Amino acid sequence: MAEITIQNVEALGKPLGQYSHMTRVKHAAETLYIAGMLAPGDDFDAQCGGVFAQIGKALAAAGAGWGSVVQFTTYLVHSQDIPKFMAWRLREFPKLFPGGKYPPNTLLVIDRLVGEPYLIEVQTVAVL
Repeated sequence: MAEITIQNVEALGKPLGQYSHMTRVKHAAETLYIAGMLAPGDDFDAQCGGVFAQIGKALAAAGAGWGSVVQFTTYLVHSQDIPKFMAWRLREFPKLFPGGKYPPNTLLVIDRLVGEPYLIEVQTVAVL
């Protein structure tokens, strides 16, 4: 089992949301790279919940859980969805990461995803 330390650096200031500045991983284990997950849904919250449900299924299939996640990369199609994304994480991340140690997350706003109806995609890195 990998030793995962998620931390913030005081000199960098407080993170703007439910993420941390960095993850330090000491392991002689496997690294799991989960492709960007998409989910159908009528609105942003439905898609966001579906995306994280897909990530949860992928983690479980590899014998891992949320505590194994060391990094997220999030792609949004609309900058107007940033507050919705932050609100979703504020509400849901304490359930996924009960210790309050949230993995680093890079957030990118892009022109579009693979399909026109998709609003969010999240790529995940975990250690086993």
